[in-house]
Amino acid sequence: MAARRGRGGHRWRHRVRRFGITALFLAVATGLWHLQERELRDELSWQGVTTWQDLTPLTFHRVLRNDGFLVGWSDVRVNPLWVGYQLRRVEDPAAGPRPGFRRDWRALWPISTESYFGSGYDRGHLAPNYAIAAVHGSGAQRDTFLMSNMSPQRPALNRRLWQRLEEVVMDHFVPRFAALQVITGPIFPERFQDNVLNRVGLVEVPEAFYKILVVPGDEPRALAFIMPQRVSGDEPLDDFLVSIDEVEVRTGLDFLPRLAPAAAEALEGRVDTAGWGLEAVARLPGRF
Repeated sequence: MAARRGRGGHRWRHRVRRFGITALFLAVATGLWHLQERELRDELSWQGVTTWQDLTPLTFHRVLRNDGFLVGWSDVRVNPLWVGYQLRRVEDPAAGPRPGFRRDWRALWPISTESYFGSGYDRGHLAPNYAIAAVHGSGAQRDTFLMSNMSPQRPALNRRLWQRLEEVVMDHFVPRFAALQVITGPIFPERFQDNVLNRVGLVEVPEAFYKILVVPGDEPRALAFIMPQRVSGDEPLDDFLVSIDEVEVRTGLDFLPRLAPAAAEALEGRVDTAGWGLEAVARLPGRF
């Protein structure tokens, strides 16, 4: 009897030891994964990944890492709250054929590629097809067609004004500065209950969109735009200039969170177009 108890105790200790080794392995592997993931995210961001000012159900989001860009995905809004990517000067920029739209399995709710049909809204890219393809390659271009990179945009905004801004960024600002950090996303009404039923299927419809452009460096410069859904599409781009602070107030997000307070105040608190050459391109027609 004592021998059996001894053998039983030995087996129990062996199982505990094996469980401890497995748990330690999982903890180390998880820690290494998080460290690598943070490093990869940092490579796609300048001065930190966008976060929230105050954690609420409406600002909470999960960061989805794609090839070439990050998405701050909200399962409440069923929208990206922000999309961040870096652009750099390339020789002979070009994009391949447009891939097909794809559902993203990482989204909690099922957003199919046909969810917007008949709604009057376009599947508006936030990480742009052409710029991402030209800078980051065909794999990244395919990721821009994930439904987690889409937000409902009215056609006059998506196909005209927003597209004109994307073209100016890639055709004029990137060659001028060699590198840009871009953060873009939707803006929703201040009161959630006022917009909760304004949806394309499960996807909440924004009232406007923002785009923040930052030239990284020791003396950074920035431009920010807010463009409402209701536009004709022909307006000058500089009609929509705002400060980054205004975008933060409208979204509840904290952009460039690692920027020193004094530098953040200087960069984010004012509208300064010096050196951008915006006036020369603000009225350019779109390519298409």
